[in-house]
Amino acid sequence: MSACKKARAEATSVVSSDRLSSLPPELKGDILSRLNVEEAVKTSTLSSTWRDAWTNMPKIFLRDGNFARTKFVTLVDMVLSLHNGTVEMFDISGSKTYHDEFGRWMRMLSRIRPRSVTIRLNSGPGYRIPSCLFSIGDLRVLHLQNCVFSLPRVFQGFKRLTHLDLKNFSSTDIDIQNLVSFCPVLSYLKLASFEGINYLNVQAPKLKRLHVFGDFEDINLDAPNLEAAVLSLAHEAKAQQSVPIAHDKESHVKKSLGDLSVSIKMVHTYKVPCRISSPRAYLSCDMLLGPEASLGHLFAVSECPQLKEA
Repeated sequence: MSACKKARAEATSVVSSDRLSSLPPELKGDILSRLNVEEAVKTSTLSSTWRDAWTNMPKIFLRDGNFARTKFVTLVDMVLSLHNGTVEMFDISGSKTYHDEFGRWMRMLSRIRPRSVTIRLNSGPGYRIPSCLFSIGDLRVLHLQNCVFSLPRVFQGFKRLTHLDLKNFSSTDIDIQNLVSFCPVLSYLKLASFEGINYLNVQAPKLKRLHVFGDFEDINLDAPNLEAAVLSLAHEAKAQQSVPIAHDKESHVKKSLGDLSVSIKMVHTYKVPCRISSPRAYLSCDMLLGPEASLGHLFAVSECPQLKEA
């Protein structure tokens, strides 16, 4: 390369470097959000202008992966304690046990007040969700897995929460009822593999999609805008379970499940729009039945005046 071309290339590199260094902190943080957290933190060694850029990342994804447990704990502590920007999304998952650190992490997380929280720590017994997590008023999305929770007495609700996804969790009938009813704009609700819940009372005026997978005795839906519901039972269910509709007491769906064998681990799935009010309303039924099933296992549907023929 000639001396002229080499000088021009070096000048271009300097200009490009200066442009990157002069970016506002928010934009640097957005760029670093496209890296995993460990790589983003390493950028602090690039130059003084990038030293604290990772503390403004709007999206934080933490995976323990091949990390040694102690190193991952140090990384999470550093990220949560030093972050000083707006957090749109916080997502942590791990296959190791972090029960001793979990309470501390949740307290730090509640201080940075993210708008979306996903916690999937699947090793060991369920993680007890501290009350501070329920104080994040700006939360839009909440996804919890392998957890135990009870609502604090002073719970004010999630006024902006639109998406609630709970899996492998333990709670009570009244706490689930209050959690849902105190989310006035909730549009998506998924409850899967739960303990301690027998009667589900879902009162959600904005709810459009409902997914319930687990063992429960009965469910009452007060959801006038519901477009689709998937109810799955993975146990030997009681015959003639019903799903009453709060806005139309005469409309109901009966699931005549009979004596299905638990040994074959059959899963029975029912997709039912619970309020038939639109001229384009429809009802779809998907059922997985074993060889011992009969016509007695089909739905009995009554009083759906707007239901159109397929």
